[in-house]
Amino acid sequence: MDIQSTKIELVKTILAIENNEFIQKIADFVDKEKVDFWDELSPSQQNEIKEGIQQLEEGKRIAYDEFLKKIS
Repeated sequence: MDIQSTKIELVKTILAIENNEFIQKIADFVDKEKVDFWDELSPSQQNEIKEGIQQLEEGKRIAYDEFLKKIS
């Protein structure tokens, strides 16, 4: 069975379940399996983003047009 067929069968099975506690367990499991993009960034990338946010909070920013002029 291919993955799409398996997904469809899984959804059908879940829709037929009336046990709220079991449905909640499935929802909790799915939530735990979701990957947060932040965790996949390297420490260096995370630090760069944090630094950029800090600069924005401190008002250190330039207009987009000015940025384009600087890089071209």
